[in-house]
Amino acid sequence: MAARLIVSLSGLTDDSLPRGAAFTAALDERGVAVSQLYRPGAYAGPGVADAPLVAWLRERRDRGDAIVLHGYDHSTAPLVPGPLARVGRRAEFAALPRHEAGLRLRAARRTLGAAGLRTDVFVPPRWIASAGTVEALREQGFAVLADDHGVHRLDGGGGVRARVLGFRVSGERRPVADDRRAAEAWRARLLLAEVGRTARRGGVVRVHVRAKDLRRPARATAALAAVDRALALGATPVTYRLPAAARAA
Repeated sequence: MAARLIVSLSGLTDDSLPRGAAFTAALDERGVAVSQLYRPGAYAGPGVADAPLVAWLRERRDRGDAIVLHGYDHSTAPLVPGPLARVGRRAEFAALPRHEAGLRLRAARRTLGAAGLRTDVFVPPRWIASAGTVEALREQGFAVLADDHGVHRLDGGGGVRARVLGFRVSGERRPVADDRRAAEAWRARLLLAEVGRTARRGGVVRVHVRAKDLRRPARATAALAAVDRALALGATPVTYRLPAAARAA
């Protein structure tokens, strides 16, 4: 099976939009559409449809990008207990029961509608969704859930296992270095190695970039190099709207 490539972008605001626009323009040159992860709770209220980010997202949607619901406002109260406590207050859907998850999803969809955006694709904050969230997504007609471990069709159409690759600090061992440039170079090498390994075996390459990553030119360069590596190895660009899961056995 040929490899596939999904590039996603999250955390954009009106202030960080110029960096996001430059990054997506570089992807346009490579023929790669972007899955735009959007948190509608940050843009609720009158005039939301005219916000610079929202207007830009509508334009990107019309050019082929996928709009992806990325939670509502990224807050949880109280803190997620137990082993998930390490993810802090931003893992909004990590421990919600079905009813509460459904309430937040409905609020998010109302806000999306006011912004002139629609989607049936969901990525939970921190890529963690509770069983209750999955139930609520199915009840509300969502078609795709992408979490930390894979891309899942919620209509019973199958799924594919694939890790999210990017610049998050996770459990892997990192070199001890005071030099930030050395640490960034290590992250770039790790990303390229993972992308190459996944693409060569015909898997789904999921490269995720956060708005704060784009504040560091080395990370933006590394992300584009990872995209180039996947494309050179024959990966076909897709989005979460038309996910690899749709064609997986």
